[in-house]
Amino acid sequence: MDTMWVDLLGSQVRFYGKQFKTRAIEVGEGELLVLIHGVGGHAEAYSRNVTRLGKYYRTMAIDLLWHGLSGKPPYNQRSVSTYADQIVDLLDSVGVERAHIEGESLGGWVGLWVALHYPDRLGKLILNTTAGIAYDPVKVEERPEEGRNLLRRRSMEAIENPNRETIRKRLEWLMASPDRVTEELVEVRYRMYADCDTRAALKDVFGNSFGDGDSKTFRIPAERLKEIKAPTLVLWTEKNPGAGPEVGKYISSLIPGAAYACIPDAAHWPQWEHPEEHDEIVMKFLQGEIS
Repeated sequence: MDTMWVDLLGSQVRFYGKQFKTRAIEVGEGELLVLIHGVGGHAEAYSRNVTRLGKYYRTMAIDLLWHGLSGKPPYNQRSVSTYADQIVDLLDSVGVERAHIEGESLGGWVGLWVALHYPDRLGKLILNTTAGIAYDPVKVEERPEEGRNLLRRRSMEAIENPNRETIRKRLEWLMASPDRVTEELVEVRYRMYADCDTRAALKDVFGNSFGDGDSKTFRIPAERLKEIKAPTLVLWTEKNPGAGPEVGKYISSLIPGAAYACIPDAAHWPQWEHPEEHDEIVMKFLQGEIS
């Protein structure tokens, strides 16, 4: 039987933090690798990857603040910079000077913020279908109706009316094929969204991310990507909704020395859709075989 917790056998769930409460699913020893989910997600987004990557690194999949089972302090619209502070707080609490980061979507945005504002705390950076970059529209053509706008609608429906059908439709946006959304994944996220504290917090998160909040002011101008010093892999997919491989290639061209890889037949969750291929690419990059 293929379930999250069969995949996660041998891992531990722990809570860390001095300033913030961060839930981590972790396994392994050695250099720290932090895996960060996207908006509205939780650590289980990486449930198919933690133990395999944990054979070589101390691997943690975490819940961002206001998400999952991590802390829910009063919401502030400086969320992206607060998420970066959360990562630094996590490193401080486990006594680690620097960590490698893989961030998916919003998680990539957080990784970029760490790279620009806390470069001494970052090892290598993996941008998995990253969000958070303010592109030059002349150079990058996005398709918002299949990307951001559809995600906004499904996210708001899922949090305002959390039931298994609205949750499933929100999760299907992440996949190249809807049958990749398992009943277990739907149930885990349904239980998360049905929790009163999480639901209230995510309403604020989604309102800020998709509405008139301050998140737009924290988008990173494309020209700032040249300031990133960390070795970086831009990991993209063939079917990423709203922003196809040409966007990933463009991002990688702006980051000095960045590597680029594209996973076919995947949308916004390649680590779930094709975990073995994802993990092989990540390991090769971290071990210097992709540069």
